[in-house]
Parts: sequence; C-alpha cells; structure tokens
Amino acid sequence: MDRTVIAYVIYLLVSIALTIWVARTLSRNGRIFLADVLKGNEKLAEAVNHLLVVGFYLVNLGFVALYLSGDETIEDTREIFEALSTKLGVVLLVLGVMHLGNVYVLNRIRRRGMLEREQVPPVAPQDWVGA
Repeated sequence: MDRTVIAYVIYLLVSIALTIWVARTLSRNGRIFLADVLKGNEKLAEAVNHLLVVGFYLVNLGFVALYLSGDETIEDTREIFEALSTKLGVVLLVLGVMHLGNVYVLNRIRRRGMLEREQVPPVAPQDWVGA
C-alpha cells in the first residue's frame, strides 16, 4: 500500500476520533453551563446543546475532509510522521479555537443574563418634591 494512503487513513482515523471525543466532552459538560445561560430552561438548554454539537461536527469534519488532500508524496516513515503532525496539529488548533470562541460567546450571554438578574427594579415615588 502507498505510504501517502497510509498517512491519509491514519489522519482520518485520529481526526475523526478526536472530533468525536471533543464533541462528547463539550456536550456533556456544556449542558450545565447552557442551563445557567438560559436561566434554568433545561429543554431549551438541551436543544441548543444538540444544535451546537451538530454544528461542531459539521464544521470540524468538513475541515478535516478539506485538509486531507496534500501535494506532497510520502516516501518514508519519517515523512508520514511529519505530515501527520502538521495535519493533526492544525486540526487540534482549529478545534481549540472553535471551543474558545463558543465559550467566549456563551459567557458573554451568561454575563448579560446575570446583570439583568442582579438589577434592582426602580423604586416607586414616595413623596412629591416642591418647586
């Protein structure tokens, strides 16, 4: 079998496994965070969590597929490791940036909600001020 094909197969297997692991981890741990962001609405938090996971899979697996092709021909085992380290490193960086972006946006929404909950309603007038 061609070494380039072996590198592609290893890249796909590792990238898909990493994407599934990260998505499951984010989904499991993100439910609590989303419930807080959405003020305890568990059904909405579950729906948003599922939509985020689907989007995460689509973007990451699409990126993995697009980044699969390469112009180089792999001649030896060392080049397999070099190609894999570059490709997997980029995939991991994209996963990390997407995760940090999601956390940033959700934290901004959460903070806005917390500020709204902490605000005290205006006090009704208690007396007239003379002119």
